[in-house]
Amino acid sequence: MHAFKATLIGLIFSVTLPCTARTEERPNIIVILADDLGRGDYSAFGTSDIRTPAIDTLGKEGITFQNFYANSCVCSPTRAALLTGCYPDRVGVPGVIREEEPANSWGYLSAHATLLPQKLRSAGYHSAIIGKWHLGIHSPNTPTERGFDFFHGFLGDMMDDYWAHLRHGQNFMRRNAEQITPEGHATDLFTEWACEYVKERSSRSEPFFLYLAYNAPHGPVQPPQEWLEKVKTRQPGINETRAKLVALIEHMDSGIGRLMRTLEEQQLSKNTLVIFSSDNGGLLPEGANNGTWRSGKTHMYEGGLRVPAFARWPKRITPGTSTKHVAVSMDIFSTCCAAAGVSAGSDVDGVSFLPTLTGEPQPTPARNLYFTRREGGPYLGKTIEALIAGEWKLVADTPTSPVELFDLAKDPQEKQNLAAQEKLKLQELSKSLREHIQRGGSTPWQRK
Repeated sequence: MHAFKATLIGLIFSVTLPCTARTEERPNIIVILADDLGRGDYSAFGTSDIRTPAIDTLGKEGITFQNFYANSCVCSPTRAALLTGCYPDRVGVPGVIREEEPANSWGYLSAHATLLPQKLRSAGYHSAIIGKWHLGIHSPNTPTERGFDFFHGFLGDMMDDYWAHLRHGQNFMRRNAEQITPEGHATDLFTEWACEYVKERSSRSEPFFLYLAYNAPHGPVQPPQEWLEKVKTRQPGINETRAKLVALIEHMDSGIGRLMRTLEEQQLSKNTLVIFSSDNGGLLPEGANNGTWRSGKTHMYEGGLRVPAFARWPKRITPGTSTKHVAVSMDIFSTCCAAAGVSAGSDVDGVSFLPTLTGEPQPTPARNLYFTRREGGPYLGKTIEALIAGEWKLVADTPTSPVELFDLAKDPQEKQNLAAQEKLKLQELSKSLREHIQRGGSTPWQRK
């Protein structure tokens, strides 16, 4: 009998020990999302008038993506895609959510969508969002009702002032469900709250997922004065518009650096996966640098969709690597699930790029990439779209103009419209685009 008990205990121990080991190896996960950061607006890109040591270090100590796309050329759709792993119109967010302006709101996060923190909870993760939510201001579409354990940030779309934190005179700053009135620049507040969260979780045994969504460098472009003066002193004669944007980006970069130092101080850095990107390209009238690519935010050309992207995970990612692997914001969902050891599910569109992060061969997925934006004003409530199929790209950049066709392999700057010359390819991609639109259109996007 005693021998049987000993054998049974040994079997139980042999079964449970690997499970415990795997739990201990699960990484903490931090996703940092900038707001309107241009493809070329970091110094490691080669942009000479900006200094971003923290963002640059993510690339030096991790991997740089050369071909990373946002799911849309505007805010809400990309955020919905990142957190659900689905094309944004499939989860009810084809355009910008502005619930404080119901007549000008173009999305409503579907009740049927499963968000990333809900997936990670099954693997024992504690999840927090610090910063900008922008997926609903009313119940049931607030962060803690959609899976996050902790929320400290801004519910709405944008702030009218980085210090006052109001939108149309309304206060959308929250700590969980409590309305708060903190003092200070929003970037500093979000950085401070993120560091506080990391310190608090460092004493806990379970892993954490932190989604740090800055509202910088989205307008109004309001850097702290000392940061603006630093840029002007370093860059005599710099354009005032550009100087303000550079200062706001550098200020955000310093916050990212502070968060990375906090990870080091709390001895969490080695096994923390950090992914950094932007929700869309930079806005050209505010002085953004989108590299050599055409146009910027609000447009379906490459400058509006291509974004910076880096990942750092000292335990798994070889420092200083670079990849041409084509990825998109919704892939972050599947990648985080894979890193945590949970299934992303069968009804997601995103594809994990974890193999690329860890140096394993990973062919670019055989898929078309679809991008959408619904908007009011001159858009008349209609959508604009783009479809990338291999080297080909179909663009409908306004609701009323003919579609354009580009060969990105030969013409990455989208200068030569081939719609008239390549009619068969135009028909083929137009059919695929219609199918994407029909699929997304099956999900209601208005609040009832």
